[in-house]
Amino acid sequence: MSTYNLTLMTDLYEMTMMQGYFKTGNKKRVVFDAFYRSNPCGGGYAISCGLEQMIDYIKNLHFSADDIEYLKSLSIFDQDFLDYLAGFHFSGDIYAIPEGTLIFPREPLVKVVAPIMEAQLIETALLNIINHQSLIATKAARVCYAAKGDGVMEFGLRRAQGPDSGTYGARAAVIGGCKGTSNVLAGRLFDVPVLGTHAHSWIMSFPDEYTAFKKYAELYPNACILLVDTYDTLASGIPNAIRVFTEMREAGIPLTYYGIRLDSGDLAYLSKKVRQMLDAAGFEDAVISASNDLDEYLIQSLKIQGAMITSWGVGTNLITSKDNPSFGGVYKMAAIEDDNGNFVPKIKISENSEKITNPGSKTIYRIYDNDTGKIRADLICLDDETFDTSRDMTLFDPLEPWKKTKLAGGSYSMRELLVPIFKNGACVYESPSVMEIRDICTKEKDTIWDETKRFVNPAEIHVDLSNKLYALKEELLQKMSEEEMG
Repeated sequence: MSTYNLTLMTDLYEMTMMQGYFKTGNKKRVVFDAFYRSNPCGGGYAISCGLEQMIDYIKNLHFSADDIEYLKSLSIFDQDFLDYLAGFHFSGDIYAIPEGTLIFPREPLVKVVAPIMEAQLIETALLNIINHQSLIATKAARVCYAAKGDGVMEFGLRRAQGPDSGTYGARAAVIGGCKGTSNVLAGRLFDVPVLGTHAHSWIMSFPDEYTAFKKYAELYPNACILLVDTYDTLASGIPNAIRVFTEMREAGIPLTYYGIRLDSGDLAYLSKKVRQMLDAAGFEDAVISASNDLDEYLIQSLKIQGAMITSWGVGTNLITSKDNPSFGGVYKMAAIEDDNGNFVPKIKISENSEKITNPGSKTIYRIYDNDTGKIRADLICLDDETFDTSRDMTLFDPLEPWKKTKLAGGSYSMRELLVPIFKNGACVYESPSVMEIRDICTKEKDTIWDETKRFVNPAEIHVDLSNKLYALKEELLQKMSEEEMG
């Protein structure tokens, strides 16, 4: 996985367009924006993720001799173009929203400023990486929100769509808020906590349940979480677990981290009964963990029912984002260089107003309320615009511009979200560690109200356009309408 050359991880039409630009002598620079149009899972936000892998991809972008030979075998590429590819490297600029940051629809997550052939080539891989990891980080954040501060472990590797999804998905899940993963490779690659207990097969491999528990406790006394539902949770599993815990205590073995795991049955009912039995035996601090096809909705429901679970293992529904398996990010041209070296704004028209793109080379400012520290709105603007936070600001909905909000000068602050990642082909950004990004993400989630985090009809964080960008967009739309009318 880590040794793959991903240069050919692209759609064929990117390559054929590249050859077309090469043959027509088109070396103009362009601006492309990667963004998405709606939040996954019907939620109120998403989380940016995947930038580190995107950086690695760009750094290693090159066509090997074997790549050139394969492309030649397709008999659709001319030799002069293949010769060009043999010396190919990325020479452009890339700006991106750092990982762990809250993101919202229609704002550029990544901005590419590069010669058109280079910008075109990287589209597919960029979207593949950012879409997948942002999706899983967002799903993890939702699951962790439902858990209300309880620890959540990601353990969906065996159900993930392949090794890459399982491993980079685990990374994204930790960034989104999970305390660790069962994926040992992810632990090694990304220096994140690896966690786990044992399977039913461990219990079944011994003559009886008590012996299986006792042997496990002898091996792992400092992380003794026993799976109690192999035979009968209340009649067998819990009594045998209590017997083992009692023997450990009587032997003077510190019970530093211990408890049980439920993987079947009515988790709300069983966890309450289990809590009573453990407490009655003097094990009030024993952990009750649970798994079994959990997601944010089931965890929230169990919480409402008063389940006594304090640790959650979430697999399939997290690592695959089962109810919303794609992120929907797109990559659209926003400007192209003219013969004088100036960028000319470009716009894509659609009968669906939400699919009309925002033209020009842009950036994004996040606007915070000074009293609460919460996000008031995001503002997409042209990248040469500046703002004075001591002055009043009027925000408006770009799709329904009569809807306006006025911010009093001095009541708000602004932060630019896009930061330089590559300049002239050289990486100028150093990614934080995964656990540092996780901390960033935790702080980011504190900047929105719970009303935006709720799962049903979440409150919207508005993404507005500056007056200058809105006027440019209207001008281009009017011009294209006039041209169409003849």
